[in-house]
Amino acid sequence: MLHEIFRGIFDQGQNIAVEQFLLCLLVSLLTGTFLAVVYTYKNQYTQSFVITLALIPAIVCVVILLVNGNVGAGVAVAGAFNLVRFRSVPGSAKEICAIFLAMGTGMTAGMGYLGYAVLFAVVLGGGNLCYTYFGFGISRQADRNKTLHITIPENLDYTHVFDEILNCYARKWTLVSVKTTNMGSLYKLIYQITLKDLEKEKEFIDELRCRNGNLEITVSRQETISYEL
Repeated sequence: MLHEIFRGIFDQGQNIAVEQFLLCLLVSLLTGTFLAVVYTYKNQYTQSFVITLALIPAIVCVVILLVNGNVGAGVAVAGAFNLVRFRSVPGSAKEICAIFLAMGTGMTAGMGYLGYAVLFAVVLGGGNLCYTYFGFGISRQADRNKTLHITIPENLDYTHVFDEILNCYARKWTLVSVKTTNMGSLYKLIYQITLKDLEKEKEFIDELRCRNGNLEITVSRQETISYEL
């Protein structure tokens, strides 16, 4: 009777046993929760993203279970996932990798390879933990990379006015943006710089203040969000 309730009206002699469905769903939820917990280690995150990461394997697992063997349905599902991707806010490379990892785990479980799904999640999740713990891929000069915002009056030629100071205190620097403000009476310059010595940051700012007429100057951690991928 229970199997008859869950039999699809379009099925032709094939049906997924309720026990198998629940087992796949449970394994997907457990592996998804494990991956979500792994992601929270030394990463900035929101509750919504962590919950989504925990549920994605179960959702993908159910979809794969229902479209297994149906090529047309599989193509439709792929199109639906693309729509969701393009309507979502772009994330960092690590967030996208976490989503693909969760989807891969759900697909493996949905195809019935529960052992491989658990092994896949444990190995790659463990690898993620190790990479994060040992700081794999972190630049040694990350603390020296800064974003410099300088405000100057309109009568000051910004082309080479700070070159001497920048060459003295920065290993490398690039002027990435110039815009006018305050009805055109001021310019705002944005530089990406790599400082030679962090201990001389205040001395660096003081010299810039003398050159720009003591207008606003901001030195912050380098803004790399748009270039992260």
